[in-house]
Amino acid sequence: MLNRKKSPAIVDAVELDLQLKPYTKFTLDNGVEVYSIHAGAQEVVMVELVFMAGNWYEQKNIVAATTNFMLKNGTKQKNAFAINEHFEFHGAYLNRGCQNETATFTLHTLGKHLPKLLPVMAELLTDSIFPEDELAIYKQNQKQRLSINLKKCDFVANRLIDRYLFGTEHPYGKVSSAEDYDALSREDLISYYNQFYTNGKCVIFTAGVLPADIQEQLNNAFGNLPLNKTSMPTITYPTLSAAEKKYQITNDANGVQGAIRLARPFPNRHHPDFTKVQVLNNLFGGFFGSRLMSNIREDKGYTYGIHSYLQNLIEQSAWMVSTEAGKDVCTATIAEVYKEMGRLREETIDAEELHLVRNFMMGSLLSDLDGPFQTISRWKSYVLNGLDESYFKKAIHTIKTVSAEELKELANKYLNEEDFYELVVI
Repeated sequence: MLNRKKSPAIVDAVELDLQLKPYTKFTLDNGVEVYSIHAGAQEVVMVELVFMAGNWYEQKNIVAATTNFMLKNGTKQKNAFAINEHFEFHGAYLNRGCQNETATFTLHTLGKHLPKLLPVMAELLTDSIFPEDELAIYKQNQKQRLSINLKKCDFVANRLIDRYLFGTEHPYGKVSSAEDYDALSREDLISYYNQFYTNGKCVIFTAGVLPADIQEQLNNAFGNLPLNKTSMPTITYPTLSAAEKKYQITNDANGVQGAIRLARPFPNRHHPDFTKVQVLNNLFGGFFGSRLMSNIREDKGYTYGIHSYLQNLIEQSAWMVSTEAGKDVCTATIAEVYKEMGRLREETIDAEELHLVRNFMMGSLLSDLDGPFQTISRWKSYVLNGLDESYFKKAIHTIKTVSAEELKELANKYLNEEDFYELVVI
């Protein structure tokens, strides 16, 4: 019997034996792969269709994002109002998103409503018509939103730093403009839709308390559609990083703070240093107890928050430091960031600090796996990046065993001031 007078033993997260719940995989009649996880306490289901339809494949700027956004804006049988009303009537949420390489079409609903909703999702993938009036509204809204955002120093900084890192013609470095929206036509969207959605390459991820006939339902809705293109166009883009590495932009002469971005190119997840550098990054600026936060927020008071992270991109990546600070202390803030880089290069991390970071990362992983939606999200990341369960196990092993000496070597390899692009937007 449980003795409630005695408190349970405190166990460090680093001692936990974390396991990644395996998925069940099946294939629809058309060859589309489905990854599923049956778990959870509530009768909720997520179905996500991932298309190889990000801006990596577009020939005209912002066509990919616009096509993805307008999937819900009208078919041959239903207008935008009827589509949204149908999903809202069933208490469901249908969302879409466009990333660099992929585009998503995601449904959250009660499992009992899937027979009513999946056929409409399929209809949106075969019969969308991209009405001119809906496109005109979208273009007007986007131009207005862009006009407002361009007044914000952090928005401008995010756009510019990617251009410096990857080049203006690289998908990671492209930015939108009012002229781009004006140049969009309905024909552009229909062409992209037919090539990358109706006849595209799709992978499906589903999770939650799945009905017993989930395979049959997905097959009935999507199994007869040409969503398994066998050969995607091979497109490569040269990375044309800017020659100059230090920039200061005045975006608002009356502004009181500046957006600071320090970044360097970095290999993707397949590089052997990637997982170890994630540990180093957390020490440096990856969580609230990191060195950047302790120094620049807690000690100096220059900012409310400062973070460093590795960009979650498929083809390439970058190591980024991001913060906003008063414009009178931007130079001092950058100096302190480089100071912390120097400390990591020159000093060996003590065991207590390294143990704290190990616990933080293991605790974060535990939180990230709390529930079927979070678990399938991690699997989606692995599948799309060409990784498997061994990557998860290797990451756990690295977090628990990487040494202070190894992290010091990595700091000397990657945390050098001359390798970083430096941008301040005021």
